[in-house]
Amino acid sequence: MNEKNSLGLNICFKEKDNPFDLFKEWFEEAKKSEPNDPNAVALGTSDKNGFNSVRMVLLKDFNDNGFVFFTNFNSDKGKSIKNNPNISMCFHWKSLLRQIRIEGEAEQVSNKEADEYYSSRNYESRIGAWASNQSSIISNRKELMDAIENFKSKYPDENNVPRPGHWSGWRLKPRSIEFWLDGDHRIHERLKYIKEDNNWKKILLSP
Repeated sequence: MNEKNSLGLNICFKEKDNPFDLFKEWFEEAKKSEPNDPNAVALGTSDKNGFNSVRMVLLKDFNDNGFVFFTNFNSDKGKSIKNNPNISMCFHWKSLLRQIRIEGEAEQVSNKEADEYYSSRNYESRIGAWASNQSSIISNRKELMDAIENFKSKYPDENNVPRPGHWSGWRLKPRSIEFWLDGDHRIHERLKYIKEDNNWKKILLSP
């Protein structure tokens, strides 16, 4: 029989009052077991017409203030977030049979944060941020490759490629974080943290 915590959940849920502490432990386990991109997360947004959309992005940082990812602000998701900052994330780690669902509000990261992460990217990725008008229609692949070569000519010094003004990051500031563990016969285990007056409340959910 699996060891249980005080709430009757699998011991992997620990005894954390702060969901970020539990997220960190689950994330570290995912890094060891997931074959590719343990930081890949499904990001859900809603556009100005109320149509929902989801795509995979990469989590690049997190702390008690929220979860950070970077993107072209002129992309479809960038425009949607500007119009409606209420967004969601879902991590799914098959190797661990676990999910984490996060809901909250997006805020733009500081220029300092964006500059620091942008400068850490390799040269090709920094050039790509200039060359790709993300989500726009192109006539063929050559159009994109030509744009890449043009920006390489413009910024030949690999140590001196400025960050485009339209490229930055968002921080999802959560109001709820749910931890999910696969259970036998679909009797899953679910622990949800809800933020109330800057404090976190824990509740159990039926599968």
